[in-house]
This record gives sequence, C-alpha cells and structure tokens, in this order.
Amino acid sequence: MGKPFEAVRISEHVYWVGAIDWAIRDFHGYSTNRGSTYNAFLIMADKITLVDTVKAPFRQELMSRIASVVDPGEISVLISDHSEMDHTGCLTDVVAEIRPDEIYASTMGAKAIEKHFHAGLPITPVKDGERLSLGNMNLTFLETRMLHWPDSMFSYLEEEQVLFAQDAFGMHLASAARFDDEIEDHVLDFESAKYYANILMPFSSLVTKLLARVKELDLPIKLVAPDHGPIRRKGIAKIMELYAQWAESKPTMKAVVAYDTMWNSTSKMALAIADGLTAGGAIPTVLPIRSSHRSDLATEVLDAGALLVGSPTINGQMFPTLADALTYLKALRPLNLIGAAFGSYGWSGEAVGYVNDVLTEMKIELVSEGFKVNYVPDEAALNECRALGGLVAEQLKRVVGS
Repeated sequence: MGKPFEAVRISEHVYWVGAIDWAIRDFHGYSTNRGSTYNAFLIMADKITLVDTVKAPFRQELMSRIASVVDPGEISVLISDHSEMDHTGCLTDVVAEIRPDEIYASTMGAKAIEKHFHAGLPITPVKDGERLSLGNMNLTFLETRMLHWPDSMFSYLEEEQVLFAQDAFGMHLASAARFDDEIEDHVLDFESAKYYANILMPFSSLVTKLLARVKELDLPIKLVAPDHGPIRRKGIAKIMELYAQWAESKPTMKAVVAYDTMWNSTSKMALAIADGLTAGGAIPTVLPIRSSHRSDLATEVLDAGALLVGSPTINGQMFPTLADALTYLKALRPLNLIGAAFGSYGWSGEAVGYVNDVLTEMKIELVSEGFKVNYVPDEAALNECRALGGLVAEQLKRVVGS
C-alpha cells in the first residue's frame, strides 16, 4: 500500500520530498495568489542526505514522501541551506525523528537556527567552497549571503549536476507539476518576475556578483532546484538571463501610474496622465492601489522606467493605501527610475509633498515638483496632467536612449 504522499524522482539519485501549500495567499506581505511549495530534496547517496525541511504544518507530508523512498531513520545527513521558517519550521521535530549523524549549515545558518529554536542542535558550520563527501557523491557549498538572508547558501551535487539554490531562481506557485517545462511559460515568467521583485530586488548588486561567480566557476548544471516553485531543467539559461536583466535594472519606456482616489478626482488625473504618456511614446500601466496589492506594484516597477504616484490628501497626509504601498516599495529599493507625484485636495494639499519626499528618499529622479488640483480637475487641469505624462515620456526617451 502506497504512502499518502509520494516522492518525485528528479534525477537518478535525487527525489523531491517537499510540500505543496495550495491555500497560502500572503507571504509576509507578498500576495501569493497561486499558493506556494516548500521544496526539500532527498539524495540517495551512500550517506542518505536530506536537503532542507519544510514549513512546520507540512511536516507529515515531508515525512510521508521520504518514507515512500526510504525509512526516514536511514537518513545520515541533513543540510539546511536557509534558516527561514518556511524551510526550517519542522527542523527540530525532523531531527528528533530521524536522528541524523551529521547536520550542516552555513556559519550564519547555524547561529540563526539556534536563535530560532534554542535547541542546541549539533550543527557543523560549513564555509564557502567547502566540499562534503557523501560516500559515492559529493556536495560543494557556496555562500550566498543576503540572497536573501545572511545565512543563505547553495549546495551543489557534483555527480548529478544539481544546484540546490534555496530562495534563488524560485517562485511562489502551488502546482502538481514539478518541472518548469510542465508549466505554461506565461505563468513561469510572471511568477518568476514577481518573486524577484518582492524578494530579491533589494539585493540586485549581489545577484549580479553571484551570476558572475557561477559563470566563473563554470559548473555544469542539469537541474536548478529552488526551495519554492518548479525545478528548472529546460529554462536554466533563461532564468539566469532574466536575473541578470532584472539585477541590471535598465530603464524601459514603461511608466507605472499608481494611485488611489476618494471622489474620483485623482483617478481622473491618473487617466489623463496615462493618455499623455501614451501620446508621448511611453507605455503606461495604470494601477489603482485600492484594488491592487503592494506586491503587484513592486512587480510592475521591476521592468519600468518611471513611477508616477497619485494621492488625495486626507487629514493632512497622503492616502493610507499609498503610504502602505510606498513604504513597502521603498524597502525593495528599485533602481534607475524617474517619476512625479500628483493628486487632488480639498483645503490643505500636503499629500503631493509627502509623496515627493518618499520618491526622493527612493532616489527617484523627479521630473516636476508635482501637480495638485483643488477638489475636481477641470479641462485645463486635465490638460496639465496630460502634459505631465508627455513630459515624463520625453524624459524616458532621454534616459532609455542614453
């Protein structure tokens, strides 16, 4: 009789033994509309090895998949590539159950796991470039600090050319398919971009260095096995190229117009600005923040050249939805953007100034001092909005062409 959950063989000696989270819709502020997976991998070497565990509620799914291949008690080695709780939530329980002979993590990983669990686990720290023999196979460890936590590292299985990439090259996507070529390209492309924008964008300079290092090492890679989403086997070169592009943050003619509105005055301004952008040769994406998620804003900004933000004034402040979205986006540190602020007001009109302050703090080059309208924009005001869109489009041509 089979186990409730079965492992999936991904190479001759490696199995996927992770868990599928069909229900999750929020991952610490990032909307995961398609769910997620927590990937873990079983290496059937002379020393049977488990690479990563899963989020705590999914421990039984992990153990069932392992048991479909081997008695979990036969696992000799446990590797933790990343200490975040979606990968270590059940770590102490798994250790207590399988009692591995050896546990490995990066130096920072060993410290983080102890601070998480205060369990005194006998973890052996491994250094960048260190090699571990599993008997008939070998793992090499590559530190990837701040991609995206200080403890992060890759593990590379030399004999089967599998790169266990923890939180790099992944996506939040619940699927019964385990490989990238089993999923539609438009889904892969969107979820990969969303993941990069919301997880890795603040560390783009480190991504560039990592890609250069991987190229220099010239590792033959047949599979990239991330901790979330499908395993890459056909699209390895493509995702490496996309990461290089996203890390470079080269401006495009795309302009994101993000706004909220109280009585539709700011929305009228946003649409007029978008029309001016189009007329000027830019490609506008209009994002009403009240019906959009902050992580969708980050995704749209990833490949944009401009960000225009519209907010009405409420109680002397910018609208709360914009304050939330801009606080989130500021922490993601998008690069090489131009922008402007706009909005309507009743009697005080501070919102545009506050938006300008945030955009300036984000090192966004402002193309105007911002434009605000008292109460409802008339035809003349909407023409000025349209002109603002045209001005941004002209500036984008200059930036993109330089």
